[in-house]
Parts: sequence; structure tokens; C-alpha cells
Amino acid sequence: MTIVADCGSTKTSWALVETGEKIVTEGLNPHFTSDEQFLAACHLVRERLACEDNSIFFYGSGCGSAKQRKRVTEILVKAFGTNDVYVDTDMLGACRATAGDNASIVGILGTGSNACFYDGKKIALQPFSTGYILGDEGSANFVGRYLLKEYLTDNMPEHEATRFHKAFPLSKEEMMELLYHQPNPNRWLASLATITKNAQEDTYFYEVQEESINAWKQEQVMPLYEASGCTDLYIVGGFAESAKRAITACFRSGKILSTDIVLKKIVGDPIDGLIDYHSKDSKKS
Repeated sequence: MTIVADCGSTKTSWALVETGEKIVTEGLNPHFTSDEQFLAACHLVRERLACEDNSIFFYGSGCGSAKQRKRVTEILVKAFGTNDVYVDTDMLGACRATAGDNASIVGILGTGSNACFYDGKKIALQPFSTGYILGDEGSANFVGRYLLKEYLTDNMPEHEATRFHKAFPLSKEEMMELLYHQPNPNRWLASLATITKNAQEDTYFYEVQEESINAWKQEQVMPLYEASGCTDLYIVGGFAESAKRAITACFRSGKILSTDIVLKKIVGDPIDGLIDYHSKDSKKS
């Protein structure tokens, strides 16, 4: 039996390829998750999916370095009792789930953000990610970080500030505590972006979304287009799904600036695409 997992910083979607059964656990980014938390999530998956003799394909945020891939592989081997484990980045998972075997530019706009040029088999070009403190343009973390600063410095318009405080009824001191002294600050920052979900109803929140998407476009998408000449663009991620209107506007109904980049599809959760990809050949790697 083949288990596939798409892991971000906020949630991890797991599925059994042969049956399509799914389960969602917390995000398991190895930069923020202890071995104990990781093992507990894996044991829950094994119990709920009730399968043996597993092959595991784990596509995870934070799995870009050899050190973290080795650590995650060892945890999965221990948890599932199999040596048939393949670990790679959530970026490759996004590519396989959307583009399949076709050359494309693929982006992730979730808790964090990233983008790459995928040649149909492997990631051929990818900008260096500076993470949730310095980068993550276009992501929920980026938007949440911007909104928090605007609110804390009293630069958010009064009406929106009232809505923000109602949605997140904390004192400024409590917010600073969560930001600097509690675990998973990137996950908390990303949660603040949920207030922009119905951004079309509020010009200020919509403009924040749009500016964030434009920053991602300029920082990551355009350099990939210029280097590869590829025109097809796929985007995955929960934040991308909630910001479809802003993304479509930034890409001008399928085209961006004077280039020929075409926004092919926005996918909230790539797990169904990964099921399809691995159902064709569960030993693809």
C-alpha cells in the first residue's frame, strides 16, 4: 500500500493511494516540530488508515536540506516500520500534483511561499527561500506579518483595526509574546491572514492581498519566467485558494504584464493530485 503526504507548516494531508482514504494532522515542518510530535502524528495516520507493508512518499515544507530529509526519513521508518520511504520537498509535491510530467512554473502560496521551474521530471530552477522572517512574499505569513505591524503601530485604518481586534482579541503585549516567545510564530502570523478571506468586501484587506501577490510575482515568478521561458503557471496552497480574486487580478485574467505567462490553475490542497500521480506508478521518485 502506498501512503502519500503533503506537509506544510500548518497542516499535513495524508492519503492512501489505493483507496483514496485521507486524514489531516498538524503541520510537521521539521524546523519547528519535535520528533515526539512527528511520531504521534504518524502513529495516528497508521491507526486511522489501517494499512501494512507501506511505501511512504512524504513531500514536506522544511525538507529542502539533506540533514532534514535524513531526519524525517528516520522518523517515518520508525513510525511505519518500513524502509520504503521517500522524502522530498513540498515544492516537488506541488509540481507532481499539478503539472505532472509537463514543464511548468509552479508556486506555493500557503503558510509560506515558494516557486520553481519544473522541467517535467525535476525542479530545474528555484530561488533561494529566505523564510518567514525575511521572505515568504505572497503567503499567509507575509500578509499576517504586514497586518500585525500595521495594527501594532496604529497605521491600520480605524474600521479595519476594529475588525482586526474583534477577530484577534488580544492586547498588543500578548501579541508580542506570541510573536517572540511562543513556538511556531510563522503559523500564528499566517492565522492572522484569515481576516482577508473575504477581501472583496474590504478595499484595505484586498489591497494588502494584492500587494503581497505582486511582491511574490516580482521576486519569484518573473525571474523564473525570464530564465526558463516557460509560460504555464500553477499555484497551490490554502492561502492561494482564499486569495483567488487578487491572484487573478495580478495575473490579469491569465496574463502577466507584457509576457505570455498563463495562470493555468489554483489548487487549494494538492493531495488529490498526488494520489493521481502515484496511482499511475506508486514507485515514481
